Amino acid sequence: LTLCAASPWIAEQIARFPLLLDELLNEGRLFNPPLAPELAAELRERLIRIPEDDLEQQMEALRHFKLAHSLRVAASEISGSLPLMKVSDYLTWLAEAILDQVLALAWRYSVARHGTPLRPDGTLCDPGFVIVGYGKVGGIELGHGSDLDLVFIHDGDLQAETDGAKPIDSAQFFTRLGQRVIHLLTTQTNSGQLYDVDMRLRPSGASGLLVSSLGAFARYQANEAWTWEHQALVRARVLTGSPDVGREFEKVRAAVLGRERDLDTLRAEVSEMRAKMRDNLGTRLTAAGRAANAFEAAMPFDLKQDAGGIVDIEFMVQYAALAWSRAHPALLQYTDNIRILEGLEGAGLLPDADASLLREAYKAYRSAAHRQALQKQAGVVSGDQFHAQRREVMRIWTQMGLS
Repeated sequence: LTLCAASPWIAEQIARFPLLLDELLNEGRLFNPPLAPELAAELRERLIRIPEDDLEQQMEALRHFKLAHSLRVAASEISGSLPLMKVSDYLTWLAEAILDQVLALAWRYSVARHGTPLRPDGTLCDPGFVIVGYGKVGGIELGHGSDLDLVFIHDGDLQAETDGAKPIDSAQFFTRLGQRVIHLLTTQTNSGQLYDVDMRLRPSGASGLLVSSLGAFARYQANEAWTWEHQALVRARVLTGSPDVGREFEKVRAAVLGRERDLDTLRAEVSEMRAKMRDNLGTRLTAAGRAANAFEAAMPFDLKQDAGGIVDIEFMVQYAALAWSRAHPALLQYTDNIRILEGLEGAGLLPDADASLLREAYKAYRSAAHRQALQKQAGVVSGDQFHAQRREVMRIWTQMGLS
């Protein structure tokens, strides 16, 4: 009752799915979150009991697993037993465990229909495919109700066909595999859907192919991608799929992000994209947090989009990674903002006090956004909140030469 009173989101989940009440009654499980391997093992064990041809039951099991763990992590956060970073770890590991099994289901279905695709060297793909996470899932920063920004990449032979009784070419096979993954994630069943999926960060966006070959992805990033797409690549990492393709993706990412750049041009392009976002997504009443009235209690502050907020910090981190990773490749080791900021501090590229301030402000904003989500509220607070942090973030933004 205490948890339901504290969070309309929790109350709504239990009202829709009464079986979830069991999760709240077991305090031993409720406040002892599993680690990533334990989550993955638990889901595998649930699915292995279901016949391989019973897709409906598999989809229900996946959804109940997600609902149960989403409720547990929300309860842990509200009770104060799990800090922000651990909450995001838990939610991200949950998504990874689900994606791992969804890809396995989609792969088995596709191979059963068409056979296995081939690599250029004639060996069988197994699966020769990766799901790359961008945005919050890539940056290990998932929140309650976050969607998944995904990109699909394969290393199949585009000239070859699958080896089944109803063969199709590799490009067609991997496109259908990707479509199957999206179907399993987004279909509404009695237990809802798993995740909303956003594929717009793939090469050429909504007009591009759903699944890219590794070579096509590398060529696009090297020759056609905009600076904002390279910014997005800072947070990209492989979530599941072929280890070999994953390693090749990491090489492409490091080469693209670590290339030599003209810093004046980079600052201008990052600033221009940020200005567009503020104009389109920020609070109009306060000129996206930049007007004199932005700090008044009667005015709203958009935690994500307004000046001095979450996106300003993310853009500074991305600018720094693009500007300095050629000389400091260790900056590309991680995809989350907190550890990249630690890397910038360790390399002497950002003053210790500024790096610490950005980390603490980022965590404070995200904690506030989580609280709003659990109240079923938008990520907006009153304008008199986070005065000092917002002003300091804006100061560091200007000191970096961004406008």
